[in-house]
Amino acid sequence: MTEVLLAVGTRKGLFIGRRREDAWEFDESPCFNAQAIYSVAIDTRGDRPRLLVGGDSSHWGPSVFHSDDLGRTWTEPASPAVKFPKDTGASLERVWQLHPAAAEPDVVYAGTEPAALYRSEDRGESFALVRPLWEHPTRDRWVPGGGGEGLHTVVTDQRDPKAVTVAVSTAGVFRTTDGGASWAPSNSGVSAVFLPEPDPEFGQCVHKIAQDAGSPDRLYLQNHWGVYRSDDAGAHWTDIGEGLPSTFGFAAAAHPHRGGTAYVFPINADADRVPADRRCRVFRTADAGKSWEPLTAGLPPEDHYGTVLRDALCTDGGDPAGVYFGNRNGEVFASADDGDSWRQLASHLPDVLCVRAAVLG
Repeated sequence: MTEVLLAVGTRKGLFIGRRREDAWEFDESPCFNAQAIYSVAIDTRGDRPRLLVGGDSSHWGPSVFHSDDLGRTWTEPASPAVKFPKDTGASLERVWQLHPAAAEPDVVYAGTEPAALYRSEDRGESFALVRPLWEHPTRDRWVPGGGGEGLHTVVTDQRDPKAVTVAVSTAGVFRTTDGGASWAPSNSGVSAVFLPEPDPEFGQCVHKIAQDAGSPDRLYLQNHWGVYRSDDAGAHWTDIGEGLPSTFGFAAAAHPHRGGTAYVFPINADADRVPADRRCRVFRTADAGKSWEPLTAGLPPEDHYGTVLRDALCTDGGDPAGVYFGNRNGEVFASADDGDSWRQLASHLPDVLCVRAAVLG
């Protein structure tokens, strides 16, 4: 029987749901009660799925946990999995991203605040700092965004394990093609409207990047004002925001199988962070950003104020795809038909920070 696993990271714990056939069930109580869960990954590459969680205890601080039994039990390494070496003079604020690499079965990347990239070769049990990015010559000019200086997005290439793209708030997009030995800014065409020079080499406030299913070189980028597409792995970006009610937003996701299909959740403005026009709407493109359509069937029709954060919109790998989002109102919505129709799965949860889903055999 096909099962879908849904992991919802909130300000006060991780909520796990399962769909069998068309029925959803959520565990009675959250994992990591009272911890803020900023990042979740569902690693389905091995014989047994592994859940990875970046938790943040107000007492014990941030840590990375893993589970090999779908969240029934959890393991925390005896020594911190992610830790800044003493010579960096930095300390870990939180783990913003956990990303199983597309081409290397045991490799997991972690993105952190302060903005740094870590690499694990044991499926997330231990991590090492990727020093060339940490020591990048532009680093002393990176400026934290409103939510801090976080490396929040990692994109890997199933064709080439040495190609990795990351996004940092507010330093922009950086890319390596030599396995992390060197990094270059990749922001050509992305505006930084809040800076005196609106088209800098770096310094853009990138909110999220998603990779197209049909072409790994095609990327979608939701910026602090602006939605963009790259067809050359991030070397150049083209504005594709026409047709959206607002080009400000945080989240972006791609269909897991259909090339040219991606999703965003527009927000009114940086100074008015509620859904665009106060409408709860996901927008979908099926032609790589040439046009957009609002997806509203089953979503609340009245004025809505639930902001969707950068990692709180995702797809599940199915075909048709399950599409999911959670918001800061503590609501979770799901679609089982590529976004054509929606149902509400949860309400009155704590502030939703991230959502991840996967189809399990």
